[in-house]
Amino acid sequence: MIRKADLEQMFRNTAPIAHPNQYPPQQQPQQPPPHHTNAQLKQAQDAEMKRRDELRRKAKHPTNRNVPEGVDDICIGDGVARYRELRDIERTLDATMMRKKLEASDSVFHSRSGRTGTMRIWISNTAENQPWQTGQNDPDTFDFESDTNATYRVKIQGRLLDEGNDEGLEDEEEDEKDPDAMQDDKKPDEAQKPKPFSQFFTSITVDFDRAKSLQPDGFTQIEWKRPEGAQPQDNPFSQIEFERKSDENINVTINLQRYQNPEIFRLSKPMAELLDTDEEDRAGVLMGVWEYARAQNLQQDDDERKFACDSKLKALFNGADSFYFPSLPQLIKPHLTTLPPIQLQYTIRVDKDYLAPSPESGKQPSEPTIYDVQVALEDPLQPLLHSIIRSKQSVDTLKQIQTIDEQIALLMSAVGRSKAKHAFFTSMATDPVAFVKRWFSSQKRDLEVIMGDAARGGGEDASGEEWRRGGADSVWASDTARESVALWLARQSIPKAH
Repeated sequence: MIRKADLEQMFRNTAPIAHPNQYPPQQQPQQPPPHHTNAQLKQAQDAEMKRRDELRRKAKHPTNRNVPEGVDDICIGDGVARYRELRDIERTLDATMMRKKLEASDSVFHSRSGRTGTMRIWISNTAENQPWQTGQNDPDTFDFESDTNATYRVKIQGRLLDEGNDEGLEDEEEDEKDPDAMQDDKKPDEAQKPKPFSQFFTSITVDFDRAKSLQPDGFTQIEWKRPEGAQPQDNPFSQIEFERKSDENINVTINLQRYQNPEIFRLSKPMAELLDTDEEDRAGVLMGVWEYARAQNLQQDDDERKFACDSKLKALFNGADSFYFPSLPQLIKPHLTTLPPIQLQYTIRVDKDYLAPSPESGKQPSEPTIYDVQVALEDPLQPLLHSIIRSKQSVDTLKQIQTIDEQIALLMSAVGRSKAKHAFFTSMATDPVAFVKRWFSSQKRDLEVIMGDAARGGGEDASGEEWRRGGADSVWASDTARESVALWLARQSIPKAH
């Protein structure tokens, strides 16, 4: 049965393959020397022999931890029965723990908690060397010179709000601290701190609503993008600033591309109607199409990979009558589009009323524009499950269990040898004469096999002890011997054809 975890495993982000021409000249992988010295060859041969010896020793180690058959008949007490009960409990416990571990791994790497939080974003700007700041008499006159020194600095800050908490900027918290408090106050737990602003987004783009020719520096877009292959926790920040030249108010649009793992896509209208959702990840789309096809009995009996298309699936797959499940990832690509970014409108103001308002207005200088944005939060149980799955203590415990299993296997091998000795001496004590005869016959047979003297293999040339014995109860008095002799005589009387 296909699970969603199996499908998500197919679409894990993998590192790009580096080709040789992608390396800088100083970082080209060094080729091994064409010729090795005798010492290097001998060292490599010794390492290979050591590795083979280690594998040979591991292969010789006994692995059977079951009690040999028949030991319970000769063992005093119920130790064998109790050991077998413990083995049954161990198998059940191993199966349960493995299933729970797989479920926990599925929850850690492939689950979507559906929890959302509020990200509060403050956008503000300051300005320097503006005409009204430098004391120009007529700030309304237009300056045709491009080497103006008027600049502005935009600050974008973001913070995840706690539930039931509506605090302001982080800078304001410093003023609320008690100056008389002791310096050894406990710091908040690092695990309880909210994620910084940068961990919720993969890119931040600022688009200027102005022609490129009208910009003093020629820029119409500013972009921050997370490096390829970087983790969300690498180089985190809670605010981003940039400075540009201008002495006029400018409208900008701030685009925030959300970080999602696994990536969520916007579905096309036919796909959204089929799955009854507008947004889903790639594995969820595959699982939804799979469940729909199975529910509608569209799977072919002659080939389980092949599915027939009904009217809804034909609308998805360009009127195809059938499709193969392995080709489904390629078929759903046209129906998946990247989610649009979060767009925040802002006006960069360099006028005096915004930067230095009069006291009568009651406004603060550079008063920020505030937005509340909903962002996805991870499952709070994920760190706990992650620590349980990859705990160092559990690895050490597994090594101890493996050592104990090896010792138990050695003990069971010794028990098997002891049982063979017990059977040997018990048989000799029961009938010493017959036992010695059988033992001598067996030893003779083994010696013949070793020396290569056995004819037709196994003493079938009537050289055994039983063939030499006569009497009414011997081999020669049996019906088989009589029939064999009669058959041999009859065959001798038949004339040979020339």
